[in-house]
Amino acid sequence: MGLPQVELDHDLVALLEELQRPVKEAARELIVLELYRQGDLSSGRAAALLGMDREDFIWHASARGIPYFQLHGDDLRRELDASGGL
Repeated sequence: MGLPQVELDHDLVALLEELQRPVKEAARELIVLELYRQGDLSSGRAAALLGMDREDFIWHASARGIPYFQLHGDDLRRELDASGGL
């Protein structure tokens, strides 16, 4: 299987070059972070794909606004009740 080719807008490539972010690495990181945010990748798998330790990845994702715990509504309420309300 060959590697897929992705066309990027010239302006986006120019911006990445201006920011000194290699296109391939930036694309890989953003894809992995988005799949992790959506719950399609575990933190361990995402870390491995980016060549990081799991703990470093969790901090890296958190710094980009992606929380480690993603509980909402009833799930969050159940967890808080089970923990004694902290």
